[in-house]
Amino acid sequence: MPITRDLFIGGKDVPAASGRTAEDLNPYTGEVYATVAAASPEDVRRAVDAADAAFEEWAALAPFARRAIFLKAADLLDARGEQVAELMAREAGGTRPWAYFNVALAANILREAAAAITAPRGEVLSTQEQGAFGLAVREPLGVVAAFAPWNAPVILGVRAVAAPLAAGNTVVVKPSEDAPLACGLLVADVLREAGLPDGVLNVVTNAPEDAAEIAEALIADERVRAVNFTGSTGVGRIIGEHAARHLKPAVLELGGKNAVIVLDDADVDYAVDAVTFSVFMNAGQICMSGDRILVHESLAEEFTAKFAAKVASLQAGDPSDPHTVVGPLVSASSARRVAALVGDAVAKGAKVVVGAGEPEEAVHPATVLSDVPKDAELYYAEAFGPVCVLDTFADDATAVAVANDTDNGLTCGIITENATHGLAVARRIRTGIVHINDQSVADEPQAPFGGVKASGYGRFGGRWGIEAFSNTRWVTIATQQAHYPF
Repeated sequence: MPITRDLFIGGKDVPAASGRTAEDLNPYTGEVYATVAAASPEDVRRAVDAADAAFEEWAALAPFARRAIFLKAADLLDARGEQVAELMAREAGGTRPWAYFNVALAANILREAAAAITAPRGEVLSTQEQGAFGLAVREPLGVVAAFAPWNAPVILGVRAVAAPLAAGNTVVVKPSEDAPLACGLLVADVLREAGLPDGVLNVVTNAPEDAAEIAEALIADERVRAVNFTGSTGVGRIIGEHAARHLKPAVLELGGKNAVIVLDDADVDYAVDAVTFSVFMNAGQICMSGDRILVHESLAEEFTAKFAAKVASLQAGDPSDPHTVVGPLVSASSARRVAALVGDAVAKGAKVVVGAGEPEEAVHPATVLSDVPKDAELYYAEAFGPVCVLDTFADDATAVAVANDTDNGLTCGIITENATHGLAVARRIRTGIVHINDQSVADEPQAPFGGVKASGYGRFGGRWGIEAFSNTRWVTIATQQAHYPF
């Protein structure tokens, strides 16, 4: 029997005003896993009404009271590992290790947000008037529109709301229609149980065909003061345009075309393990996944042989099987999209190192290609699937040039046993994140997370998240009466 969920507005579960619903499919079986309310613009207004009404009281709540809610929510989420593992497998095709990683990191995002609530905020400024004080004070914005994606649903569902709420804002979140439970309603359930007041967080689910209309209605509402979006670069451009049209600040964390560079001083066995994780964790459906693996020519033969053998050994299929590494993509159509990228590259001259072939429903084989020409779509397009391109280089300058040859700029991994060498290369890479002697996929809640170029702008994490969702206000205090010229 499918799960049935309503919208979450004003602390209550309510149906869509129209009574419409949408199906949430299990990507591995194709069966209906859940049925959720399909919101209309009228429901968006109801959600913003609730968030706006709750804002003043939430912003005024004592910081230690707000912090206690976040800490309790973190503990509650930590205790839901088994529930999340089942939910992510059935709703998004996530494997058990990926689900438990989502729980652990999301709980720590809540703890980091709790710490940020009571951290020092603001500055005392110098003034030109004698006997006066100047203050730079951080204040919440109001209602924040948040968009949470499906691929790391619990991590990114929590990240969509944690910093805005910690800064004293209220939130209306539109979760992905591919995982509305895991990246929206689950997060609301946990925070509700932790004591979050009614209306502070609201969740508006929708049918896929209504996504653009719902997003535009949410951003256009005059009471919404900022926008928070994580997702593809293509959709992010549209969200950014809507926000700019209404003069609202936005934090956009978008797609990546990430490289992992294996330098000539790397440990090959370690590099193989690191790259395999980077490419195939969550079937490559992570914005930080390694799309391009650049290996120094002196190591290429050994690395390629060991990497191909390891990739060929990865178990694919049922995400609920504890031995599965490469689970299904989020949908059968996503698997066909990835297969089309591979087929186009091979037709234009790319060589298959391992994998390729037709997907089985939503499961695409773990695939490594080499010699992918620049006119192949995969050369510049984000694969967002269990596929990578292997290339070699003769010197650091060539590796840097290839790594930077993309419109994106999210993250990069540099595998080396020489930190000085790694740092010298890292300084030349144009990404928001770079990891030396590690691969490209890493996320820590206290660190500034975000990209450059077409990978977006703004930063999540620690004080950067608070700053992204608050305003700096200048306040002066005159300790003596001023003299005026008239």
